[in-house]
Parts: sequence; structure tokens; C-alpha cells
Amino acid sequence: MSIDTVRMVEEIPRITRSTDAREVALAAYERLLELLERLEPVDWAAPTECPAWDVAAMVGHLIGAGKAGASVRESVRQQRWGRRHAAAFDGNTLDAVNALQVTDHAGLSREQRLAALRAVAVPAVRGRMRLPALLRRVSVPLDPGGSTAPGMPDRLELGALVDVVYTRDVWLHRVDIARATGRPLDLGPTDARIVADVVAEWAARHGRPFHLTLSGPAGGQFRHGHGGPHLEHDAVEFCRTLSGRAAGEGLLATRVVF
Repeated sequence: MSIDTVRMVEEIPRITRSTDAREVALAAYERLLELLERLEPVDWAAPTECPAWDVAAMVGHLIGAGKAGASVRESVRQQRWGRRHAAAFDGNTLDAVNALQVTDHAGLSREQRLAALRAVAVPAVRGRMRLPALLRRVSVPLDPGGSTAPGMPDRLELGALVDVVYTRDVWLHRVDIARATGRPLDLGPTDARIVADVVAEWAARHGRPFHLTLSGPAGGQFRHGHGGPHLEHDAVEFCRTLSGRAAGEGLLATRVVF
């Protein structure tokens, strides 16, 4: 789609199990693995923008998250551990779970991390897509504090978590790793699809009119309502801002879960 084509936000199909959640999730893993395979051994020790995580630790987290997606038993184990240890992470259960995932895979070599992530990608997506319809409508709280940026929603449906948020996590950590190692991001249709879905959720959360121009291969022009400010940003930086990785003012202070 041309950068000159203005898309009305309400016409953007959301990423769901009934649309293209499976395909987008698998492609996000594949693009991440392609980046990781290009890294030099020294790159795995590069610090990322996630506090206390180098690239190796970030990949350990992604392996653990993938295992949780692939196995209900593993997901329950991680969540129980997270609840028991949340107090050590400013009350944030998710931060505790992430720390467990990193610790679980701390002893893996570069080659073992790559192999483990590649092995778990397809089962993780398959497991997420199997979540029963009744459970998909369950709303779960998102703990404030810790790494949760101000302005994030306080609840999230499990369907959105498995269809969208876990894929965004893979996608944004690919961005984190590219930034940490100085590697270019090879952006394409999957990235543009994720960005458009982020725009649609962001617009629904704040509900105000705007005209948004996002530059770069993953960008485009988006409009919501009539009038409102005309905002211009790089597409990836827009998503980083909404995730809380960069400061945002005005409408950009409305966060989106990654």
C-alpha cells in the first residue's frame, strides 16, 4: 500500500485468530530468528534497553515465553512462580515471570539459544491459537509498577494476549536487539501489519481524532474522525513510544500493551 494512501482506522481489520494472528505470529518469529542468526558472538553480550538484560537474556525470556505458549503446564508453573515472587519486582507478576524465564535459560550457549527458540516458535503459536473461546473472553489484570509504563490499560482479555500481545513482544524485542547491536531492521509487510494494528488499538483507547503519518517501510497514513492534530513519526519509533520505551506527550501518552 502506498504511503500516500490514507487509511481510516476503523477500517483496519484487527489481528485475531479468525483473521491472520497465526500467520503474523509465525512471521514475527521468523524475522527475529533471521536477525539473531546474523549476530556475531560478541553481540549476544550487548546491553539492551530493557534494564539488566543483554541480548542473550532477552532471547532467554523469549524462549521461556514460547514454552509457556506451547504448554499449559509450563504456563501455570511460570505464573505460580511469578505470583509468589512478585513482591521482589515491585509487585509486578509479569516482571517476576520474565526474570524466571531468563534464569531458566541462563546456561545456554548462543547456538543452544537459537536452536531452542526455533524449536519452540511453531508450538508456541499453535498452543496460543488453541485457547478455547470461553477463556479468550476472560479479562486479566495487568500489574502496575515495575516495568509497566504509566498509561497502560489495567486489564486485558486473554484472547488479545495470545493473538496480539505475545506477537508484539517478539516483534519489539527484535527492534530492541537490532538497536542494541547496530543491525539494520529489514522491514516488510509483517511489520506494517503489526504497526497498523497498533494504530487501531491506540486510536480506540484514546478515541480522539487525528491524522497520523508514519514514515518508513512499516508506516503509512492513518486518519481517525475529523480534525485533530496531524502527527508525524517514524513507524518503529511510534511503537516504541506507545510501549513506554520513549517519552510521549499528548495522544502519544496513551500506551499500548507490547
